[in-house]
Amino acid sequence: MCSARGTSGFWLRSGQVTLSHTHHVPHFDLQIIGGLVWILVASSKVPYPMLQGWVMFVSVFCFVMSISLLCLYLCGAHGGGSCWVALDAICQCTAALFYLSAAVLEAYTTYSLGLFPILAHQYRENIAAVVFAFVATLLYVIHKVFSLLRWKSS
Repeated sequence: MCSARGTSGFWLRSGQVTLSHTHHVPHFDLQIIGGLVWILVASSKVPYPMLQGWVMFVSVFCFVMSISLLCLYLCGAHGGGSCWVALDAICQCTAALFYLSAAVLEAYTTYSLGLFPILAHQYRENIAAVVFAFVATLLYVIHKVFSLLRWKSS
């Protein structure tokens, strides 16, 4: 079922194999953590709507992009082409940079909310959003490293 092989043993797989062996980290983690960031940011109220808008854009964009790539891999649409390895690497790099910027902006917003003790509930919600945004950043960086290794070997 494996369709393209690089010299260092990284495979571009399709079907059920995609879920467990494409990366050394499970693929559904990006969707779960990204969805949590999306929900937490949507439920929080921040004094800077432009920052919240960017964080929402990043979380929704990366969530849709990851789901789309996962569905295409599950369907076997890549057909063994090496351009799909490059597309995966580009998407993972873009998502990692976007999530890093969103996590830093969300952390800044949370820090500014911490200066006002009246907004303690919103502060706790934003702390959770910041933690999950940095976890999502870490996961995208891990996926980026494996995508770049697979791209280099193809």
